[in-house]
Formats: sequence, C-alpha cells, structure tokens
Amino acid sequence: MRARRTLALTAALSLLFAGGAVAASATPPVQLESNRVVDEAGALSSSDAATAEERLRQLSDETEADLWVVYVDEFTDPSSREEWANQTAQDNGLGPNQYLLAVAVEGRQYYLSADSSGPLTEEQIATIERDQIQPALADDDWLGAVEGAADGMTAALNGQTGDAGTGGGGFTGILVIVLLAVVVGGIIWIVVRRRRAKAAPGGRGGGPAPVEEISTEELERQASAALVETDDAVKTSEQELGFARAQFGDAAAAEFEQALEKAKSDLEKAFRLKQQLDDAIPDTEDQVRAWNSQIIRLLEGANSGLDEKAEAFDELRKLEQNAPEALARVQEDRIAVAARLDQAAAQLAELAQSYAPTALSTVADNPAQAKDRLEFADAQLSAAQTAIGAGDGGEAAVGIRAAEEAVGQAKLLEDAISGLARDLAEAEQRAGALVAELEQDVAAASALPDADGRVAAVVTATRQQLDTTRALLSGTQKRPLAALQALESANQQIDAIIAGVRDAAAQAQRAQQLLGQVVLKARAQVSAAEDYITTRRGAVGAEARTRLAEAGASLVQAEQLASVDPQRALQYAQRADQLAGQAIQYAQNDVGSFGDAGGMGGGMGGSGGGGGMLGAVLGGIVLNSVLGGGGGRSSGGLGGMLGGGGGGGLGRIPGSGGGGFRPGSFGGGGTRARRGGGRF
Repeated sequence: MRARRTLALTAALSLLFAGGAVAASATPPVQLESNRVVDEAGALSSSDAATAEERLRQLSDETEADLWVVYVDEFTDPSSREEWANQTAQDNGLGPNQYLLAVAVEGRQYYLSADSSGPLTEEQIATIERDQIQPALADDDWLGAVEGAADGMTAALNGQTGDAGTGGGGFTGILVIVLLAVVVGGIIWIVVRRRRAKAAPGGRGGGPAPVEEISTEELERQASAALVETDDAVKTSEQELGFARAQFGDAAAAEFEQALEKAKSDLEKAFRLKQQLDDAIPDTEDQVRAWNSQIIRLLEGANSGLDEKAEAFDELRKLEQNAPEALARVQEDRIAVAARLDQAAAQLAELAQSYAPTALSTVADNPAQAKDRLEFADAQLSAAQTAIGAGDGGEAAVGIRAAEEAVGQAKLLEDAISGLARDLAEAEQRAGALVAELEQDVAAASALPDADGRVAAVVTATRQQLDTTRALLSGTQKRPLAALQALESANQQIDAIIAGVRDAAAQAQRAQQLLGQVVLKARAQVSAAEDYITTRRGAVGAEARTRLAEAGASLVQAEQLASVDPQRALQYAQRADQLAGQAIQYAQNDVGSFGDAGGMGGGMGGSGGGGGMLGAVLGGIVLNSVLGGGGGRSSGGLGGMLGGGGGGGLGRIPGSGGGGFRPGSFGGGGTRARRGGGRF
C-alpha cells in the first residue's frame, strides 16, 4: 500500500483520539478542482495563472505524469510541510503518477509530494526540488517554480536526466555495484517476504481495507510487521535522543524523553499481547483478531506520539544548519571508537581461549560487524564533507545522521564483548560457589533417613549434575551460564529433600542466594539478546523481539520482588532467562536466513563490501527505507495495513548508489520517508 494512505489513517485516528476537535483558526489541506493550480495566497496574477495551467496541461500531454500546484499562506493543519502536502494528495485521491507541489508563501516552505511507486525516483524528485523549484521560489518567482517543476519532470520522465543517486558515493567499479545489487536484492526478497504484509486493496485514492474485511492470517502478518517497524522506530529514536542529550543536556531532551517513554509503554503492551498470542495456550479466532487489532492500534499511538515531536527534535539538533560542527563531532567519535576496535578483537580472541563458541555466539562476529559499521560511517562522513563543500546542508545532514548511528552501533558492538566478558566471569564465580554449596547439601542429604530411596536418587542425580557442571567450568571450553542453569536445576531438587532440616532463616538465606544466581544469569541473557538484536535489527523479526521484550519485563518484575517475595521473584527470573534464551535463538536464526538470502552462506558477519553498506543494512540503519512499504508520500508508516517503512524519520543517504537508502532519526514509523522540500 502506498504510504500516503497511511497518512490518512494516521490523521483519522489522531482526530479520533483527540475527540475530533479542530482549532477554528487552522487551515486544512485544500480541495483540488478542475484547474491544476490552486492559488489561495494570491501569488499569481491572472495571466501567470493561465500560463501555469497551460504548462501543467502540456506536462500531462507529453509525459505519463500529472502535477498540481497549491499556493497558500501557511501550512497550519497539519503544520508540517510533508504532512500537509501528503494529506492534500490523499484527500484528493492522487494516484502514483500524480504529483503535488505545495508552497507556503508566507511560511517560506515547500514540498513536492510524490508516491514512491510512481515513475520518478526519490533522487530525481530531490534534484527537481533543488535545481528547478527552490531557486525560483527563493526569488519569489511563483510562476517560475511551476515551470521549473514541469520542465524538470518532463526531462526526467523522458530520460534526459539520470537518477541522481546512481553510481555515487562509496561504490566504485561495476563489479562492486553488481555484487551489492545481488546481495541486497536477495536480502530484500526474503525480508520482504517475511516482514511485509500484503498491500490493501483499493484503487486511486482508496484507503486500507477495514479490519473486518482482512483475513485473520493477513491481520497477524500486519501486526507482526508493525511490531518490527515500531520497535525499530523506538530504538532509533532512543539512540537519537542519546545523541541530543549528550550535546544539549537533559533539560533540552525532556519533552522528547516523555514522548519516547509513552511510545515504549505502548510498544510494551503490544509485545505483551503478541506473547499471549505466541504462548502455548490456544486462542480463539476472535481473540486472535481482537489482540492483533489492538496491537496495531497501540502501535499507531506509539508512532504518532513520536511523530508529533519529530519536527521539534530536528529543530533542536539543526543538523542542516550546523553540519560542519556536527560533522566534526561525529568524526571525533568515529576516531575514538575505531581506536578500540583492535582491543575489542583481542579481547574476543582471549575469551575464545577459555570459553566455548556457544558461550560467545552473540558476540562472535562483533569485531567484523563493528568494522563494517565504521566503513559505512567513513563513506557517509566523506559524502557529508563533500555536501558541505557544495553548500548542501540537507544532504550533509543525512550523511551525518547515518554516520552517527553507524558509529553508535560500532561502539555498542565493542561494548557487548566486554559486557559479556564481565557476565561470564561473574557467572563462573557464582557457579563455583554454588558447586561448593551443593557438595555440602549432598553430604547433608546423605545423612538423612531414606526409607523409600528418594533421597538416594536425588543425591545420585545431584552428584551427576555436579560432575557435568565441573566439566562446563574447566578447560578451554567453559560455559558458565550453562553451568549455572544445570546447578539451578540440581539445587531445586536437593533443596526439596533437605528443606525440613533447615530452619526458616537458613531457608530464606538459601532462597536469596539462588535468586541472586538466577537473576545474574537472566540479566546476562537479556543484555546479550538486547545487544545482539539492536545491532542486527535489520534482519530480526517479531518473534525474537517479542521474547526479548517479555524477558525484559519479567526481569524487572524479578528485581522489584526480590526483597519482598523471593519465591515469586525467582519464577520471574527463570522466565526472563528462558525467554531471553529463546530471543537469542530466534534472532540468530533470522540473521542466518538473512545472510543466506544474500548468497553469503553463514550470515553477514564480516561480509563487508560496498563501503560497509551491507553492515548498515544488517544493522537496520538503512533496511527499513529499502523496504519502505511502497510509500513515499508520507512515511513508510506501519507494516501491512499501516504501510511498511518505519524506523523514524528518514532521508536519503548520500552516495549510496540509488534505491533511496536512508538513515533513521527521532520519530515513529510515520515520520518523513523523504527529507524533501524545505525553506526558500
């Protein structure tokens, strides 16, 4: 489904949630009549208006596209230039080949609204805006803007201009381009098959099918896709907010923090519903439909709340205006992170001398992945530097934002190695202590009366478990977390036998010790899963993310109950550990399939190539824009019924070789699919 349809759904739900109230002074998007020009601002004289009409009709006769032009004083309802233009296009039922140029004469803003499934590429549209429309508007040449837009579209559609994104930036040589196309094409194919819902029916100007007309299977696909895309949007927004907080302080970030927390809350509720759908308890079809519909509604709220703050967030950071300073800051961060890469690789190699591969599976390719992200950052920083030299702050901002996120992911990949090293060392220490305690328990149990042989059976089983555990804690193939899990099981069995000979105080102390060990393991598992999924989220589907979300919630419950109800806390901790383990397994399976789709055999670890683009795809820095749901009018929106895309506000990454690769920014899945238009 085209993303401009998403905007209509967003607007409708927003009005519903707001009680339908609309300010009396607001100016809504206009209605297009038979004329191609709507001039509510009085910008054109009667003769200019006639000339503009004639030129637009000529465009329609000579090409496969139509163009409407609207002049108003201000964009006020909505105030975003993108949303205003896209809403006007949606309300008037414009099709894929039909474009709308919206200009706010007093507000000095403009935007060329385009459907991404139309004949013009995003790069061509950006070129027309930059070269033909903006210069005329800057000179208050209102007719010239119409003629420039028509001339640019005619030239592009007749093949007189190339795609501005083709062959640029970090890719040199036909072989690299062909290889990248094959790999990314395979990746897109499998992920689209897995993650995108089918387009809703409807012709020109039609909206998404009502929920009651969608099959249950389709509704489930749409909800899963929406979960993935909204989770990406939240993760990207959280990272962007961290950048802003570091630069401007907590006070400046407070309003965005509040919006992010609300979105997280809605997302958590949606994941909880998804977990209910995925558990072993059978659900009726009515329940499946109701819960999936509720998931979509919750995610629509999460995204719209972030989207409302996206423009203000961009204004806070002002990357377009402060591109040189921002570029220097990211370059410094890149140098610092790159300096730690060899150290991280050496630490991983050292860990591999002591621990089994399975114990290190979540970080095994982290150095290679970090290197990929830094290569990608280098390509984007170089492109941004070129854009600054050309005076194109908007293009520079997109490259800076992409590089910033790539550097952030590289740092997270490095930190995950040292974090796992700490968790393994602590788990090894805890496991050793628990072995000693269990040996004492075996001695105590062996002295108990045993009329029916139950004590002897438990003692024998515990001794076998201890032998197994010692093997997991010795040699060069240690698995401390697995050892803790085995010891936990043995501990519960023998505790049931000798509980009667312990006093209440000793039992309470024992329960607290066991809880501490289980919480430690659960915390390590949740942390490992979070790091793994965050840095590979371009490949990871809804199942892994759902298990991780539920594991995190269970861990919080365990920690909150630890001092007041150790028994319940233990149950929550065990559940968190189990779910985090499942999340890791699902995520690793997704990444393996993702890599195989690109013809890379065992996943993407260390694949490199294309200026780090493949790593950026795996990291989700650019994946969502590749899969953008066929929607360039507005946002990408939410999956399936809500449009695909997501991942926060987007803009084309410079030098990416075409295809509309974009980085994320603060915002929901409904924030700008294309950072087009601007001020004049």
